[in-house]
Amino acid sequence: MKIILFGAPGSGKGTQAADLCGRLKIAKISLGDILREEVKKGTGLGKELKGYMDKGLLVPDEVVAKVIEGNLNSKGFVLDGYPRNLNQAKTLDGIFKKNNINYDVFVNIYVDEQTIINRLSKRRVCKQCGAIYHLVNMPPQKEGICDKCAGALIQRDDDKPEVIKKRWEVFQKESKQVLDFYKTQKKFLEVDGCENKEKIFEAITKKIGQ
Repeated sequence: MKIILFGAPGSGKGTQAADLCGRLKIAKISLGDILREEVKKGTGLGKELKGYMDKGLLVPDEVVAKVIEGNLNSKGFVLDGYPRNLNQAKTLDGIFKKNNINYDVFVNIYVDEQTIINRLSKRRVCKQCGAIYHLVNMPPQKEGICDKCAGALIQRDDDKPEVIKKRWEVFQKESKQVLDFYKTQKKFLEVDGCENKEKIFEAITKKIGQ
């Protein structure tokens, strides 16, 4: 099965993508994970990406498109974190056609602004291994310490309330066109992302017949 998973930062799409991949035995294609891994490895692409990031610039759509195309496969996947705007949605459509890939469903995980702020402002990330925690829903066994590697847990700058509000505004502006684009393709599904992760997963699997 080939799934495009869409949602605002903090909607839980990363968690749902991982759980869906486990259930369906298909690949997880997370744009954020791939970009971070390329930078970490110091590949040619990673150095190019780091150059944009160090300057505080967005990675150009054409570079991102190459990354996505290089990781797609026809056997099945959950695509998480792409597309984020209408131009990327149209680019992805072209990539699918070029590689004879027909996606099965576009799933929008809907959440409201307050839910996003509550979730992200309480998120903590391990500085060493990148493991993610939540102070309420998924706290570490020892405060401020990662369960997996004993690294220090930090709050990312983009998880601070004032930054979250800005990210939400940008998402709202860009997401409407993306949602409208996929609604015309008759493969559109939507689930309530304000529920807990188990209920969200149950809703998604029920709607996609899995």
